[in-house]
Amino acid sequence: MWLNRYSQHPSPSSSPAPQRRPSHLAPSPLPHRPGITNRSSSLSLLTNGSTDSLPASARYPPAHSNLRNQLDASPVDNVPHPLDVLRDILGPIQSDSLSSDDQHDANVDFGELSLQEFVDTPLSSDQPSEQPSVEEFQKEKGKFEDLHKSIVACDEVLKSVENYLTSFQADLAAVSAEIETLQNRSSGLNTKLETRKQLETMLGPEVDALTISPAIVRKISDGPIDDAWIRALDDLEKRSKTVDAKAARSKSASDLKPLIDSLKNKAVERTRDYVVSQIKALRAPGVNAQLIQQNNFMRYKDAFQFLDRHQPQLGQEIGRAYINTIRWFYLHNFSRYKASLEKMTIHVIDKNEVLAQDDTTKRTTVVSGSKTQAAPHDAFSLGRRMDMLKGSFKSALSSHIAEEDKSAHYLEAPFRAFNLALMDNASGEYSFLTEFFSKQSYHEVNRKFGEIFQPTFALGQALTKQLIDPTIDALGLLMTVRLNQRFAFELQRRKVPAMEGYVNGTNMLLWPRFQMVMDTHCESLRKATSSLSGRPAGSALSLTSSASAPQSIAPHQITQRFANFVQGILALSSEAGDDEPVHNSLGRLRNDFEAFLTKLSKSFAEQKKRERFLANNYSLVGTIIAETEGKMAKELKAHFAEKVEELGGR
Repeated sequence: MWLNRYSQHPSPSSSPAPQRRPSHLAPSPLPHRPGITNRSSSLSLLTNGSTDSLPASARYPPAHSNLRNQLDASPVDNVPHPLDVLRDILGPIQSDSLSSDDQHDANVDFGELSLQEFVDTPLSSDQPSEQPSVEEFQKEKGKFEDLHKSIVACDEVLKSVENYLTSFQADLAAVSAEIETLQNRSSGLNTKLETRKQLETMLGPEVDALTISPAIVRKISDGPIDDAWIRALDDLEKRSKTVDAKAARSKSASDLKPLIDSLKNKAVERTRDYVVSQIKALRAPGVNAQLIQQNNFMRYKDAFQFLDRHQPQLGQEIGRAYINTIRWFYLHNFSRYKASLEKMTIHVIDKNEVLAQDDTTKRTTVVSGSKTQAAPHDAFSLGRRMDMLKGSFKSALSSHIAEEDKSAHYLEAPFRAFNLALMDNASGEYSFLTEFFSKQSYHEVNRKFGEIFQPTFALGQALTKQLIDPTIDALGLLMTVRLNQRFAFELQRRKVPAMEGYVNGTNMLLWPRFQMVMDTHCESLRKATSSLSGRPAGSALSLTSSASAPQSIAPHQITQRFANFVQGILALSSEAGDDEPVHNSLGRLRNDFEAFLTKLSKSFAEQKKRERFLANNYSLVGTIIAETEGKMAKELKAHFAEKVEELGGR
């Protein structure tokens, strides 16, 4: 090519000027350099000094590059064509000459000459030469050198880009391989996760049933005994049952069993120490046993039941220690309470205050163990004593109030106070025993209850006997009977059947004594009857008659006592039936009273006065008992009304 030829000569002076070709060959277009179109995109950039900021590796790329051949084969978009660049350097070509040259090129006549001969033939002097001269090329040499440098720089940039792209491709391939590796690992992890989930689904419940968390172990071993400790103990109990059930067929359970047993022994040891400390607290002076039972024993009863299940012998020993301690507690405190009640002032109604007594007999009462002037009382009138049966059983008389009370009371007051306190404590203790020893049988709980309260029951019966033995207060005795019956009903309501033996034993003390006192009153009437002469006051045989013979037809004073006495008995027996001893005793008393009045009426000489006297006495009895209710009262009122009607009274 002509460009290459001119680029090989270093200077125009080194070689003669080439011969000029005919003018019709001069304007031939420049041939395309292979790959120049692909590098022209960097020419304009590099001419502006863009290569100055490139790194050394970019300015001096490797000599051989595949990317260069690829870029030479394909044009770059938005890059000026190299011919356009040459035209900008060489200047514009006249369209007229170009068109004429094209015409000459198209219509060149070689004649008989070959191409070489045609080329070597000198041009005619008359044809103007349009071939550029050496001087012109010398003038444009700098531009061509700049063009060459730009092309070289462009090649270097392209080589650098090729290196970057090659490195990027390699890095991209490495990243792709790593991504593929991560995908394979992720797939493997997902498979393992699914397998683990399936395995966890199958083994999770088994593991949870066998394992015990470290928190539970620390709580049972070193934690305070509270509600959380009880919950940890329940969890240990469940795990222990599971381990025991699977120990025979599961090696993991058999390996875990010794650890579970060791932890259970630690829990038993701590439970034993706690229960023993609470039992010792019952012996402290002035302690409230029910408060300790509810707050300390009942709150942690599951712990004792845990101990009793795993160490039955130790549980029996602790139960025995509790029974001995609480038995001493009740006996000690009720002994003090009994001593306080004995200091109360009690009306003494002895054998001198029988129904047919002599009014001149002096009444006495015991105050703190010494005799003093009698307090006013009526041994045959119920009065307000009935209020004691109407009161509730909410609270008993405290010991310090009993010691400081200086007023006089009847025998039912200390009886009620002691037995009400005993019933309250026995009910609370029985409820505690049934709940605290809930895993034991009904008969075993009753046996424990009997062992605890046997000395205290004996103390209560001793107090009852002490109150009723010296008295002939039939109303007081019947009052204690009714109180004891109400205690029995209250115990049934509270569901404390273990105290029935004490109630029945008290009844066995009260009923015989009541019958004995009723017999005493009947005997006094019989003695009064036998002391009467049975003759009119004016007869000679009446000289030995009793001084109690009536002087008028007004009711006798014994009738007043008898009516009040019977009214009290009927009021206390409003709900009683014929099967009670009071029915027979009252029948005997009525017969003796009527025999007394009949013989006493014979002191009147006139029959009419006799009848009038009897009618007045019977009418007084009927009037006093008129407000009473019950089966026996109804029978007795009908009986005396019939008597009055027979005697013609109104």
